[in-house]
Amino acid sequence: MAPYSKEGVLKDGTRVILRPMVQEDREKMLAFFQGLDEKDLLFLRSDVRNPAVIDHWVNHIDSSRVFPLLAEAQGRIVGDATLHMRKVGWKRHLGNVRVVVAKDYQNKGLGSLLINELVELAGEFGLEKLIAEIHLQAQGALKVFKRAGFSVKAVFEDLVKDLNGHNSDLIVMVCDVQGRDRLAPKS
Repeated sequence: MAPYSKEGVLKDGTRVILRPMVQEDREKMLAFFQGLDEKDLLFLRSDVRNPAVIDHWVNHIDSSRVFPLLAEAQGRIVGDATLHMRKVGWKRHLGNVRVVVAKDYQNKGLGSLLINELVELAGEFGLEKLIAEIHLQAQGALKVFKRAGFSVKAVFEDLVKDLNGHNSDLIVMVCDVQGRDRLAPKS
């Protein structure tokens, strides 16, 4: 896939650039993740405040395995979305989607913009279905993924822990990439 960038406009008129992550984004990625609050960090799989984690990401970009899509506004990263893929095996037609949005850009449509872009890219990568694993307490994320064409396929009770160490549910949502295109309203 050739490199690209796209401009998006959020609900409040803010313009953002969507583009793949590059190695030179290290400092901006560190600043982005340092700006997340404890609640947002709860839902992430990696210790993103550890510079070694960011170093690994920017120094090992392989867009055929993980496609890292960034949203940038006024020279600052305000959103990070990744599409995780497998090239072989029984899950090679599936992709996993993960999205993080800066606190001051939440509820402006950026999450939806990033998810919709990843669904579009999934088709170009030859993926048939996308999976999102969402903590039950991330109600905003559940709504955004639902609006983007994902539906709940499974609930795993007491599988994950909240900030206080209490068990909570994990929701698995799935989007049929080609089916979503058929259901999309015609403009």
